[in-house]
Parts: sequence; C-alpha cells; structure tokens
Amino acid sequence: MYCLGKACRVVGITLFVACVAGGSQAARADEHREHEYRDHEYREHEFHDKRYIDSRYHHDHYYPPRGYVFGGLPAGYVAVSHQGIHFYFGAGIWYRPEPGGRYVVIAPPIGVVVPILPPYYTPLWVRGVPYYYANDVYYVRAPQGYMVVEPPPPTVVMEQAPSNAVVELPPRAVVAQAPSAQLFVYPRQGQSEQQQGKDRYECDRWAVGQTGYDPSLAPAGSAAPAQMDNYRRAMSACLDARGYSVQ
Repeated sequence: MYCLGKACRVVGITLFVACVAGGSQAARADEHREHEYRDHEYREHEFHDKRYIDSRYHHDHYYPPRGYVFGGLPAGYVAVSHQGIHFYFGAGIWYRPEPGGRYVVIAPPIGVVVPILPPYYTPLWVRGVPYYYANDVYYVRAPQGYMVVEPPPPTVVMEQAPSNAVVELPPRAVVAQAPSAQLFVYPRQGQSEQQQGKDRYECDRWAVGQTGYDPSLAPAGSAAPAQMDNYRRAMSACLDARGYSVQ
C-alpha cells in the first residue's frame, strides 16, 4: 500500500486505533473469562486448551495454571495441613485459601502428605521405587498416604515396573497386581472417582493392619505368596463391604 502526506497519516492512525481496539477487546475477553472462573470451582471442560494440558509422560489431562483463583472447591476435596498451613486438594489440583472465600491454585510444598491420589495420574518407576505423577507434581507412598516429593533428577531413566510389583493404577482399573493374578475392582453403587480413591486408600490401610504386609513398601520380589494372598483377600473383603465388585 502506498500513500502520501496527510492521507498516509490518516491510514496509519486508523490502523493503530484498530489494533489498540482489537487488543483491548481481547484483553476484556480474557478478563471476563477469568472473572467467570472466579465464580465457581474448577471445571476441566473450561480449560480444554493446549495451553493447559499436561502431556508429560503421556498424562494428557487439563489443569488450571498456578495463580488462578476460583470461587469454590471441587466436590470431594480434601483438607490438608502442613507445618501449620492449611491447603485443599481436589481433582489433582492444590489450593490455598484466600480472604473472601477464594481459592488460589498453587504448587504444593515438598513434604506435604495427602491421603488419596488424584483421580487421574501416571505411575512411574524410578530406581526401584513407584512414583505417581499428575499436574507437574510427583508423589510417593508414605505411612499416612502419598507424599509430594522433588522430581526425579533429569538424568534418571524411568524404568518398567518389575513383573511382581504392586503399583496402583487409576480408578476403575487394576488396583493391585500379584505375581499370578490381578485384582480388578468396579464400583457397584456409582461411587465417584474421589470416593473410589478414598475407599481404596482406607481399605489398603486396613488390609496392611490386618496382615502386617504392605506391598508398596516391600522390596521387589521379597513377598511370599502367602503374604500377598492374605493382603489381597483382606483388600477384597474391605472393598466388597463398601459396594465394589472384586474379581
């Protein structure tokens, strides 16, 4: 495009104004969208955008970025205290309460323990230890649940789980694996994923207390068949009593 003198200045001013107006509209749209989020709890379908997907280890789930503020907590959230500070955990997202009934998305502190895993997570095996990954956070099994830990060093190679390892898998899938068979659990009563995680954790703790055997802490290959069978029977009985079909 060619222009001369005053005409060129008019065109330039017009383009500048249009550009500013467009940018302002986009900014207002983003601001309006964020204010909408502030009115309710996190809803994953609202974040189905490539900016918000966690694709590490093929995890492939969507999460709001740290710093987002919501006006409510998701159903099934868990309240957690760590070093005198209160946090909330739900759907794989960590929140810190703010004045006015708001909740800001945060990165959890290293060392905090949560009683259940997120409804979606990716199991990893690092130096013979099972890790559970979700939303840029790594968890390992701890006496009271699952502890947030530092990420494995980038030079560490992720390994395949040993054939006789017991590694938890996402809800409605295999929850335990023995050397000779797998334990499948299905919710008969339409239990939510959060409830499934809670029941699975509490039944695991009960089974460990009844049998004295914790498969997540036993070194690979060290379990006697009788120990594993006793643990699996106790786990099955507990889950059946809570409304799950166990195979």
